[in-house]
Amino acid sequence: MSINNLKARVIAMYLPQFHPIPENDTWWGKGFTEWTNVGKAKKLFKGHYQPRVPADLGYYDLRVPETRKAQADMAREYGIEGFCYWHYWFGNGKRLIERPFNEVVASGEPDFPFCLAWANETWKGFDHGMKNRNILIEQLYPGIDDYRAHFYEVLPAFKDERYITVDGKPLFMIFRPLANSEVPIFIETWRKLASENGLKGIYFVGQKNYLENNLDRFREAGVDAINTIRLNNYIVNHRSFFQRVFTKLRKTVMNVPLAYPYEKVSKYFVVAEEDKQEDVFPSIVPNWDHTPRSGREGMVMTNSTPDLFEKHVKQTVSLIENKEPEHKIIFIKSWNEWAEGNYMEPDMRWGRKYLEALKRQIKK
Repeated sequence: MSINNLKARVIAMYLPQFHPIPENDTWWGKGFTEWTNVGKAKKLFKGHYQPRVPADLGYYDLRVPETRKAQADMAREYGIEGFCYWHYWFGNGKRLIERPFNEVVASGEPDFPFCLAWANETWKGFDHGMKNRNILIEQLYPGIDDYRAHFYEVLPAFKDERYITVDGKPLFMIFRPLANSEVPIFIETWRKLASENGLKGIYFVGQKNYLENNLDRFREAGVDAINTIRLNNYIVNHRSFFQRVFTKLRKTVMNVPLAYPYEKVSKYFVVAEEDKQEDVFPSIVPNWDHTPRSGREGMVMTNSTPDLFEKHVKQTVSLIENKEPEHKIIFIKSWNEWAEGNYMEPDMRWGRKYLEALKRQIKK
């Protein structure tokens, strides 16, 4: 399906942690991948949709080129423009789970657009619970020499004809643009290096979570656009006193995860006055369930269905209809975050129905 026949430029966040690496072997046990948590997930309350079992693509390994091609073919069929691969650079040249993306760039396959999202956050484990988590690897900001090395590491991808651009510039997302005072220096350094290396620039997108309400803070950090993520908007800003008390009792007395109906929570995933702005790119979220990673300390959205998701997509698409074509971007969170219950890939319950719902709402 040509993107010219679509109402939106839909880009799906893509997790590459579906292959073993030495660090995960050390932290979690030999052979650990994201499927390890997915496979051991259990029902924690009545009606809890666990475990979740992949359908068409199976329990894949992202070292396999045929898997990566099958994902791309599926995404393209349902109107997704490309994948935004999570990218890990912790400073001083340290990368993790980079192999799938590196092989996509080096091999030229699959012939499907892509971009990168820098997950600039310290990795922590879950052995001591959500509040007292042990540091596995720290995110560092060593200075300009490191930022230069980082730029030249990804420059071949920026120059690849498959790389997604906005206004002629390669799109590069920063997960936490306000995390450190060095981030604006990083952005300034990369813009200079882009010019020196024949690029029109870099189109920086900063991701905004529910805790930060001031869009201008992101603009001041130097990004060109802001991606809004509002998973917790309802929980933080719209629950009644009774609902807050009930959910606290549910967690402390009943010892079950916090759980909220997707139908209610999804109404607050978008905020019209923000998401209509030209430099704001909203997100669509099919579901959420963090319990495979965090157990009873996780948060769950219950009773998500393709029909409810389709309503959410329709609402989001309506907010971008008056933007310039290049800026009609919507991010999907996510293509394959299976251990967060947050995926578009087919599972045994719904098959391709979420993908079909997406396609109906974005095709012209």
